[in-house]
Amino acid sequence: MQVRGSTFLVSGGASGLGAACVRLLAQGGANVVIADLNKEAGERLAGELGPHVRCAATDVADEASLRAAVDLAVASFGGLHGAVACAGIAVAERVLGKTGPHSLASFARVITVNLIGSFNLLRLAAEAMARNAPTAGGERGVVVMTASVAAFEGQIGQAAYAASKGGVASLTLPAARELARVGVRVASIAPGIFDTPLLAGLPEPARQSLAQQVPFPPRLGRPEEFAALVRHIVENEMINGAVLRLDGALRMGVK
Repeated sequence: MQVRGSTFLVSGGASGLGAACVRLLAQGGANVVIADLNKEAGERLAGELGPHVRCAATDVADEASLRAAVDLAVASFGGLHGAVACAGIAVAERVLGKTGPHSLASFARVITVNLIGSFNLLRLAAEAMARNAPTAGGERGVVVMTASVAAFEGQIGQAAYAASKGGVASLTLPAARELARVGVRVASIAPGIFDTPLLAGLPEPARQSLAQQVPFPPRLGRPEEFAALVRHIVENEMINGAVLRLDGALRMGVK
């Protein structure tokens, strides 16, 4: 799939990993729809990048809301060729803490946004992509989801987050196998510790401590590096059904 001239929808595209993807795709000549709850930030980024970038206030876990964003992409640019699922949340909570068991509501919320939201984008994007004319190789679209190294090495306090990202990782292959019949590829990226708004509020010593856990390079990942891998997945037709780690050889400890 060529980036130039194609249309992409990026959930969580107003900040962090999603915003880096929006920038790189737009700079590569793509049309992009930012689907994010933070409409103000999304519109600010769209205004910066020009008329080929639009924004839709979107709750990824809500069918009508996300369908409206997909419809905006199709109506504005004539189709949808790629989707990148970056919308996500995290909580730090133990299964059994000092004050009682993990909140069921917070666990359900993380699963709803991270896993159900990713599946919602996957299914609605695939529906739109199936209507595309195929490329010479038979491809009609590509979906890239965001897992995490926590899917494989979840730490204490990450039960909800690890479960949600593990679900994304496990969803990747069966979705790719099923959507092969319509020429839609599915892959996921499992990033390690990246310099995103999720970590921005930490004190600098804490950020440095996290960075030093990475064997090489011993630093936080940069959102642009995540975006670069997204672009490579889009352009490399053989990447399908895979969960690609992007972590500097990091293997998370117990806590």
